[in-house]
Amino acid sequence: MANSDWLMVRRGNAPLVLGMPHTGTDIPNDLLPRFLSPWRARKDADWWIDRLYAFAADLDATIVRTTLSRSVIDVNRDPSGASLYPGQTTTELCPTTTFDGEPLYLPGQAPDEAEIARRRDRWLTPYHAVLTAELERLREAHGNVVLYDCHSIRSHVPRLFDGELPQFNIGTNDGVTCDSALEAAVERACAATGRSLVVNGRFRGGYTTRHHGRPETGVHAIQMELACRGYLDEPDKPDETNWPTPFDPARAAPLMVDLHAILTACLDWKPA
Repeated sequence: MANSDWLMVRRGNAPLVLGMPHTGTDIPNDLLPRFLSPWRARKDADWWIDRLYAFAADLDATIVRTTLSRSVIDVNRDPSGASLYPGQTTTELCPTTTFDGEPLYLPGQAPDEAEIARRRDRWLTPYHAVLTAELERLREAHGNVVLYDCHSIRSHVPRLFDGELPQFNIGTNDGVTCDSALEAAVERACAATGRSLVVNGRFRGGYTTRHHGRPETGVHAIQMELACRGYLDEPDKPDETNWPTPFDPARAAPLMVDLHAILTACLDWKPA
């Protein structure tokens, strides 16, 4: 395990890399006083994803995750600031609101363009440089490597999507970022669980998937957005007293079994 103060890398030798861009809750001390609420600044983390996928180390997968809160900078956004979902509501490279539309910063404290550029250079660029290096290392060893980008979100976020989100949301940017047989294998593994799923629905893959996924070069990227209800209890109205729900290994165990089967499908896949 090679660590920095904000980036953690568990290096494995299997042709599988797990990206975890939103598990972090750390906010630098010089930035924290500028937020309206420390809880609000951490509210939209992909809660407990690192614990949910902890078993991936036993599969000898490489795991790359940041401990930084996405409210500081979202390393899964296009560094140019361009929207990945034109015409749909989404948060920015350096978010100024929560998923529910609540303001994050005190008046006059949101980052300007110069500061956004500094944050991008300090955190987003190095994160993707590490992913690139690990993918290249494993591609050279195996010929093909799968990048599986790990995410989760509350099942109901009306500002972002209607109704209840399916349990498994598979994103390949409409089939561009990975071999079609890999997408099909992951879809079959999800369907075998009996849980709801969609392929390239509301979440078709963020910057990580779209930037690194180049199947013609042997790098196959797929995003998995999980509805949180699969592994924790979701309050009707999240607030400081009830969100996030503590991680309960027993509560999460059935979904972890399903995720093990999904990652195994990624490892078993071979290009035609």
